[in-house]
Amino acid sequence: MSLFEVEHLDLFYGDKQALKDVNLSIEEKKITAFIGPSGCGKSTFLRVLNRMNEIIEGVKITGSVRFEGKDLHTDYDAMELRRRVGMVFQKPNPFPMSIFDNVAYGPRLLKRHTRAQLADLVEESLRQSALFDDVKDRLKASALSLSGGQQQRLCLARTLASNPEVILMDEPTSALDPISTAKIEELMVELKERYTIIVVTHNMQQASRVSDDVAFFLVDAERRGYLVESGKTQEVFFNPKDTRTEQYINGRFG
Repeated sequence: MSLFEVEHLDLFYGDKQALKDVNLSIEEKKITAFIGPSGCGKSTFLRVLNRMNEIIEGVKITGSVRFEGKDLHTDYDAMELRRRVGMVFQKPNPFPMSIFDNVAYGPRLLKRHTRAQLADLVEESLRQSALFDDVKDRLKASALSLSGGQQQRLCLARTLASNPEVILMDEPTSALDPISTAKIEELMVELKERYTIIVVTHNMQQASRVSDDVAFFLVDAERRGYLVESGKTQEVFFNPKDTRTEQYINGRFG
């Protein structure tokens, strides 16, 4: 089932067009990877899906973006949408507060939980992100005391605690060591049983290991990002429709 339906999407930063005529369907409870060279609009398009681009002055979007069959921009409150479509950023960004308070931050804003329910939710979210065993005896410690890989898993737990349906991940392992990267990849595969995951990655091996579907972006002579092709990961990687896709995946450019 398609969760997002994007048709003829154009995005402008002022007079500069950053995305041109993007058409893409994203399926529910799958991992979809956005691949392509730097500057082709992958992260910009990712931010379209939870309206994060709206906080940037001068952004204009045309075309149609539908989430669960409804218009993303007119049928949803932006804050509620961002709760349902959570995001994990490239660089871990824990808040300068305790591990517990980081995870509890979103639920506290919603004011829907008792103290006991909040404690259970924090534990569940930390377990889902494979971090609980590492931090269960120091939940009051500063989140900034964690290693880089642990901080990224904490940010994932913080996202999960708000009960999203979709998790957007913008190069979530680019700043991590191989062991931490493997843990995040394992978590992604486990979490797709409950969530739709959309990840931007420059790592072709990672895209091939974890994703079910892939979308390949390029940039034209006027620096406008556009979608070259999309489909099942195995089909795009081993039987691409466009020669540029094959060249990029095989490392001939980018």
